[in-house]
Amino acid sequence: MTDFSRDRKIALLEKRTPGALALLDDCTVCPRDCHVDRNAGNTKGICGVDSRLKVSSANLHFGEEPPISGSRGSGTIFLSGCNLKCVYCQNYPISQGRHGDYVTIDRAAFMMLDLGRRGAHNINFVTPSHYVPQLMAAMLVAYKQGLTLPIVWNSSGYDKVETLRLLDGVVEIYMPDMRYREGENARCYSAATDYPEINRAAIKEMYRQVGDLVLDDDGVAVRGLLVRHLVLPENISGSKEIFEFLANEISPDTFVSLMSQYFPAHKALSIDKLSRRILKSEYQEALEAFEAAGLGNGWAQPY
Repeated sequence: MTDFSRDRKIALLEKRTPGALALLDDCTVCPRDCHVDRNAGNTKGICGVDSRLKVSSANLHFGEEPPISGSRGSGTIFLSGCNLKCVYCQNYPISQGRHGDYVTIDRAAFMMLDLGRRGAHNINFVTPSHYVPQLMAAMLVAYKQGLTLPIVWNSSGYDKVETLRLLDGVVEIYMPDMRYREGENARCYSAATDYPEINRAAIKEMYRQVGDLVLDDDGVAVRGLLVRHLVLPENISGSKEIFEFLANEISPDTFVSLMSQYFPAHKALSIDKLSRRILKSEYQEALEAFEAAGLGNGWAQPY
């Protein structure tokens, strides 16, 4: 079993963080491989941010899945920018508009410690894929100053396997999205034709590191994989194939959060297929596909 003790995390982060930070000089942190020098100030890749951490908010959040929010809340840190360009993003002011404030590594560590003092069950990094080196540096400071909470990696699932390996033994809980079956839909709606193959490789690596979701006696997540799947109109999300992949190539015990909350946001109102909420029949098809795939763990939002 993986050792997630604070001392072990400190040792791993001390070893890996310098090399991770060096990636920013010719950025290959995420699958975009922009090869820009993010330390050069105004030089930015597709994510739209340089080497400085930019945080939109840090607070206790009670609206996550039950094992993440628990009874005391999840310590969510919403990060600005994103390596995807989802036309329907419900958090587009943060992801595309990059609203937020620049914070130092020490300030980010303080945010984690403060959330811990306020009772958070975990530290939940939201949209972290383009900030891996900086977050590693901040975690190192926080753990050295006494942080003991588990880390939740709450990402779009567009994560690079080589970068995820830097987090092996550091991140206890992976909570990625699985969004598309077809590259053409990924291109049209998130500007990432390679999303399906990148996403599936990332899910495999995440599962290799942490396995199936494990809950404590209070039903709070201790470690493991929890996959989010947002049902989109006209089966743009490819639910059936995604569920079959999880059941057959990851684990039939995979926990899935099946979400019905889609509404047309950002640019979606002007895009024919995305300009409406999903139909009850579309959500029912996704629910049936989930069961047919042989999956049984997780949560389904009410329609």
